[in-house]
Amino acid sequence: MRYWIESEHDSYHYIVNTGMHGLMEGHRNSGFKTILNSANLFAPDGILVVIIARIRGAHIRKQGTGPDLMERFLKSTQNKGYRHFFYGDTEETLMLLTEKIQSQFPNQTIVGAHSPPFRPVTNEEDNSIVAEINRLKPDVLWIGLGTPKQERWMFDHRNRLNVPVTVGVGATFKFATGGVKRSPGWIGNLGFEWLWRLCQEPKRLWRRVFVDAPQFIGLALLELTGLKKFE
Repeated sequence: MRYWIESEHDSYHYIVNTGMHGLMEGHRNSGFKTILNSANLFAPDGILVVIIARIRGAHIRKQGTGPDLMERFLKSTQNKGYRHFFYGDTEETLMLLTEKIQSQFPNQTIVGAHSPPFRPVTNEEDNSIVAEINRLKPDVLWIGLGTPKQERWMFDHRNRLNVPVTVGVGATFKFATGGVKRSPGWIGNLGFEWLWRLCQEPKRLWRRVFVDAPQFIGLALLELTGLKKFE
């Protein structure tokens, strides 16, 4: 990310941070698969994806979630003076997020935040927020709309945004402000953060755990055993 900001500032790059849920969306929808494959960087989120990646030879030490990604970046670049814009979630969450980041990382610059309506935006509204983002010239645009909406948004706006780095971070804004509680560290290290989150948000996550996860495991086993190849 720092390289793109400092050496390719005039080019647009977007980062997908998703796990089994996003991959299953791509499996079911070829258009969304194109969006995932077109990302400049794919950051695995979730123990299932990490395990499969390790089996296939990838050297990944542990899973990296959206909250981890944002916090690590803010911490490691706190003396760089980068400019940040946050898009997604509610106005209350964005206000709390801004206050927290300014308190923890006073050298980071927050140039703006926007909470889109919980309905499809009009062309006029979309053009307005794109113009506002470009006017404020952030170095990093953080998108918290959830999968697959945030990935579609980053892809659809790739030719209109003058931002070097755009990152989809899901529910990170709520995690960072305490709106949704994260699991204790030892639970996450054991790979059971999914169970903690299921207990926290059963209505939103039950389908991922009881429908998508078994399908993902089955498809992964078919490919790993060579019984079927997925493009």
